[in-house]
Amino acid sequence: MSTTASKPMAALWMAGWLSLMLVMVVAGREATRELNVFELMEVRSLLGFVLLYPLIYCAGGFARLKTSRLPQHIARNLVHYAAQLGWFFALTLIPIGQVVAIEFTMPIWTAILAASFLGEHMTARKLAAIVLGIVGVVIIVRPATGEINPGQLIALGAAVGFGVSMALVKSLTRTESPLAVIFWMLVVQSAAGLLPTLYLWSWPSAHGWGWMVVIAICGAYSHYCLANAMRYADATVVVPMDFLRVPLTATAGWLLFAERLDMFTVLGAGLILTGNLFNLKAPARIPVPAGLGQPTNQPLGKS
Repeated sequence: MSTTASKPMAALWMAGWLSLMLVMVVAGREATRELNVFELMEVRSLLGFVLLYPLIYCAGGFARLKTSRLPQHIARNLVHYAAQLGWFFALTLIPIGQVVAIEFTMPIWTAILAASFLGEHMTARKLAAIVLGIVGVVIIVRPATGEINPGQLIALGAAVGFGVSMALVKSLTRTESPLAVIFWMLVVQSAAGLLPTLYLWSWPSAHGWGWMVVIAICGAYSHYCLANAMRYADATVVVPMDFLRVPLTATAGWLLFAERLDMFTVLGAGLILTGNLFNLKAPARIPVPAGLGQPTNQPLGKS
């Protein structure tokens, strides 16, 4: 069923995505004050099954989720699980605005891996985005000062992990449905975190349970909002809206946790986002004079 393009509808769905992601960052910071990260991730995955079941039922049940690519699902989700652990752990060590700024280097690592292993073209725009992103990270982390915060390195490692995960998802979605990808993510991550969770388990308070439920709901339905935004507009319209997460998260950190970002973080985040915007800009197209046949949609420089 086709959907009529509508930028206002895309913006409305992206407002839902931004709101839920902002709440999840705050909930993650609050939950990790009481709960260990393994416990938080395990409960999130188990609650995810409950939230996902209505979609599975409407799609025809669990029989529709069979896969012939289980090793690829396992590899992807072990990497993704490690990246998520790192992301939540980084929230406890550095300002949440800095975590999100470093997270936006994920498209850089995805582009490098997709070009290396999936045969995608490495264009001049992608190279420029990679260079700007790396420079932005160096400015944020500032290795020359000798005062690198371990949280910054963990956040960067999480961003690399998300990039690896995204590249593997791009491969999986060639044969697997989005619902199957999410289902096997929950299965693998629940299994991966079970033993550490049982070993480190401490019964959450009502306050802790509340934050975990909030994280599970936001994690599930934020992606539903994003998918719907993509139905109403191209990625070149939708993705730049996501860049609002950086200033919004920084503002939330300032208002709720008295966190302040220095100019190095602001400058580095600006370079990272500029690189992403440059990469999203539509490539130039070859003009064809009238009377010389149908115009081509082939972008310049594309083989």
